[in-house]
Amino acid sequence: MKYDFDEIVPRRGTNSCKWDTPADEGVLPMWVADMDFRTAPAVVDAVRRRAEHGIFGYTKVPDAYYRAIVGWFSRRHGWTIDPQTIIYTTGVVPALSASIKALTRPGDRVLVMTPAYNCFYSSIRNNGCELSAVPMIYSAGSSYAVDFEALERAAADERARLLLLCNPHNPGGRVWTRDELHRIGEICLRHNVFVVSDEIHCELTFDGRDYTPYATLGGEFARRSVVCTSPSKAFNIAGLQTANIIAPDDEVRRRIDRAINDNEVCDIGPFGVEALMAAYGEGEEWLDALRGYLWDNYLALRGFFAEHLPDYPVMPLEGTYLAWVDCRAAGMDSERLAQRLLDEARLKVSPGAMYGPGGDGFLRINMACPRALLVEGLHRLKTVLG
Repeated sequence: MKYDFDEIVPRRGTNSCKWDTPADEGVLPMWVADMDFRTAPAVVDAVRRRAEHGIFGYTKVPDAYYRAIVGWFSRRHGWTIDPQTIIYTTGVVPALSASIKALTRPGDRVLVMTPAYNCFYSSIRNNGCELSAVPMIYSAGSSYAVDFEALERAAADERARLLLLCNPHNPGGRVWTRDELHRIGEICLRHNVFVVSDEIHCELTFDGRDYTPYATLGGEFARRSVVCTSPSKAFNIAGLQTANIIAPDDEVRRRIDRAINDNEVCDIGPFGVEALMAAYGEGEEWLDALRGYLWDNYLALRGFFAEHLPDYPVMPLEGTYLAWVDCRAAGMDSERLAQRLLDEARLKVSPGAMYGPGGDGFLRINMACPRALLVEGLHRLKTVLG
């Protein structure tokens, strides 16, 4: 292999949130969504070159940064982005929070198709808004489906102002089809509900699934939406803190830019700028190799559950590197189960309850690690679930 994803790179003691929480050398972490692989060599080289300069003052974001974003999404996803519509910030969560701040007032309702990424809920709460949960449709062993009737009812609420969309979906691993996105968009347009789409996992799709940028629906769908992106998940550079908001409407973009400045998340550092340009300019081959490795990890996990833990269905994976496992057969809530795994198996995974309504009874397992670590984690899991 040109890229050695089997290499185990020690991370404990590097102030890693994933590996140093808790600070117990016996715990195997498979929880927070970062990967245990070195990033693309081109990114490492770009950051190293910048570090060797030795001066790290305030950063002016160059035109090449915007060209890298435009070129990447055009090549990979057929999305033509006007560089004037891009607002940079430090991360997708600050981008979501600033968008909510700009487009709602305290007391407004924000729709979320649940379960969903846990930071959605804090972003809603921190802006004084109320959650309007729209549970998705699920049956054991299947993927999630949108409950369009429930979404229509929630959008019709006179206080509904905004939909937070997760595309691809975290934690369920769905990659929404163009038809599904179009139906979601039609409901939102009908009821004057704005769409904020978190597309941070957009590069990580599998099994022939194509990611559809929400904005490529065009026309009013694009004008009444913003899309939040970052190379952080695909290239494992979350610690470099760079993300982008694509806001086609001039007035919406002005309001979000104001909120970004009000929240003081309007500056990014030199390493994030260099990393993004290198990732989007030279990282495609590495990314495609990574996706193949992640898919094989998923197949290994799915096969392990089928053979050893058949009472715990694994949701079919279309996107992300996060396995979403139905653990209701264990007969306890997900927080108790996750704690048992930590206490008895020294395995740290994410309890489904943290992802909101519909999440309890599930576990989220991060598969983005060398296969030897994945296999070790699965065997630890079996000691509790088996």
